[in-house]
Amino acid sequence: MWIQLLYSATLAAAVFASSAVAAAEVGVVHRGIGLRAVYERAAAQPGGRPLVLLVHGTMSHYDMTTVRELRRALLERGYDVLAPNLSLGVDRREGPYDCSRPYTQRADEVLDEIGAWLDWAHAQGARRVVLAGHSRGGQQAAWFAAARRHPALERIVLLAPALSADAIAGYAARFGRPLEPLLEQARRLVAAGRGGELLREVGFFSCERAAVSAEAFLSFYARTSESELPATLPAIRVPTLVVVAGRDEVVPELAQRIAPAVGARHTLFTVAGADHFFGGLYVEDAADAITAFLGR
Repeated sequence: MWIQLLYSATLAAAVFASSAVAAAEVGVVHRGIGLRAVYERAAAQPGGRPLVLLVHGTMSHYDMTTVRELRRALLERGYDVLAPNLSLGVDRREGPYDCSRPYTQRADEVLDEIGAWLDWAHAQGARRVVLAGHSRGGQQAAWFAAARRHPALERIVLLAPALSADAIAGYAARFGRPLEPLLEQARRLVAAGRGGELLREVGFFSCERAAVSAEAFLSFYARTSESELPATLPAIRVPTLVVVAGRDEVVPELAQRIAPAVGARHTLFTVAGADHFFGGLYVEDAADAITAFLGR
């Protein structure tokens, strides 16, 4: 099996077998890179509730405020939570992404990491898993569910999921330079078989001046449709909840923009007044909506 425990098998077994364990860090090795996650077990699980696999947003980590508060709220409602740090190409990555490091992971490679964590949880005994994600983590969770299958995957929860079109349209205003010349440079490098070569001093999400491989830059900023919610939502085969932040300043008017893609398997819920990060008590409203959806 290509997934290996970074930490002891005894620890992993204890995490899943004992309700006395409040939290533990667990890990796997995926394609030579160590992946880290925090696993937290609810004190009580009414009705044998599923495990929630919670994916963080762009360049962030499992202990960012939104994810940490969502973890707490879900635990209080009886759900075990597994929250990974996406590696972003960095071995055993901790905290926010370090913009001084060259960025080389393509957008689609995140799907493989999500699959690795689903495999790990399933191997440890989790037979029912809800894949959830916030912001770009939501976009990636939807992309995974549309493109892949997994025997443990039961439902999908997307919290203020990102739309890549916004990052593309706002690139020039955000970084003070046009996007298209950078894309053309990246395309030329990829076409020449030099996709691993770095574009330097470029804006890249939360990084003002980064070094980013040509293929990674293209994977996030070239106009593609297969990873966007209008394409992925109709392809998701399991019930899906989209939690919209009513005052989302990062993904404005999300409900209206994805409404045509919301089918019979999907539920759209708006937390009125919430910003993109569900600050304050709005995280409780989001957790209540998730609990109601999973209880149906």
